[in-house]
Amino acid sequence: MVIWDRLNTHRSIKVLHLKTRHPRLHLEYFPAYAPELNPVEYVWSYLKNNPMANRPAFDITELAQSTYVSGRRLQAAPALLKSFLDHAHLSLRIK
Repeated sequence: MVIWDRLNTHRSIKVLHLKTRHPRLHLEYFPAYAPELNPVEYVWSYLKNNPMANRPAFDITELAQSTYVSGRRLQAAPALLKSFLDHAHLSLRIK
């Protein structure tokens, strides 16, 4: 199962073809205008307001590298990641 927002690319012909080729794939979309249900929104908010706050990037490459490094460090914090899921009030079973 894939749960994602309603970004146009998530609803594209390519995604429809992928779903047709893989019938076990089940797609669910968050309701429109409900970022509070999407744990990824909490991840971005955390990254922008904590490790990346007050860290200016002087070009797009530096910004991309900083974002990548901050995201990788976040992967090593399972309790923090779980808190984003908990805050979104999703009924997911985390092992």
